[in-house]
Amino acid sequence: MMIRCLAIDDEMLALDLLEDNIKKVPFLELVKTCRSAMEAMEVLRNEPIDLLFLDIQMPDISGIQLLKSLHHKPLVIFTTAFSKYATDGFDLDVIDYLLKPYSFERFLKAVNKVHEYIDLRDRASNQANAKEIVASPNFLFVKADYKLYKINLKDILYVEGLKDYVKIYASDKPIVTQMSMKGLEEKLPSQDFIRVHRSFIVAFNKIDFVQKHMLTIGKKEIPISEHYRDQLFNIINYEKPLE
Repeated sequence: MMIRCLAIDDEMLALDLLEDNIKKVPFLELVKTCRSAMEAMEVLRNEPIDLLFLDIQMPDISGIQLLKSLHHKPLVIFTTAFSKYATDGFDLDVIDYLLKPYSFERFLKAVNKVHEYIDLRDRASNQANAKEIVASPNFLFVKADYKLYKINLKDILYVEGLKDYVKIYASDKPIVTQMSMKGLEEKLPSQDFIRVHRSFIVAFNKIDFVQKHMLTIGKKEIPISEHYRDQLFNIINYEKPLE
């Protein structure tokens, strides 16, 4: 599997670093480098692209504006010198967020995440009858890899939405199945699970601590969107907003 990449950054040194890093990874193919969003839009109209390495602060059109303008969005890794855009990255469903200057090790972690996502997506799309999740009061039966996996509800940490799929984290090996977040949310008991973001459902009893825009389960930081924040704080009986 080759992943076709487009690198977009108005800084030449940043593009050179991206190009060098991409060439080191066997499953990445660099289609083109672009110095502006307008140049990138022309490439996207004419070339199939799987992955964007996208800078955010650029002249004329920012990376965020470019991404919002795309009807068919490739997978995206933001590359930026500004950490303040992390929440935007979550809201736009980007795969990862590389904060400049980043190491090759950090770059490799990000692209491996993309490789894993595409592999899981492709395997899930080849499954026959993978759309159903069978639920009971204590467990789910989930169709994946041509099998029915039993998942105890008490073991679920959180669920991540991946476009037309859900990734259920309940063990060392997450399970991916073709299902909408809304469909799964309806099958999970509301007294035990809450949606905190368009892309995340979490188990109440697995939350370690909560911040204004983020909660933590183990080592995983999960964003809390404005739309779901009041509901979460009402349920945990904390009325005063966090600063």
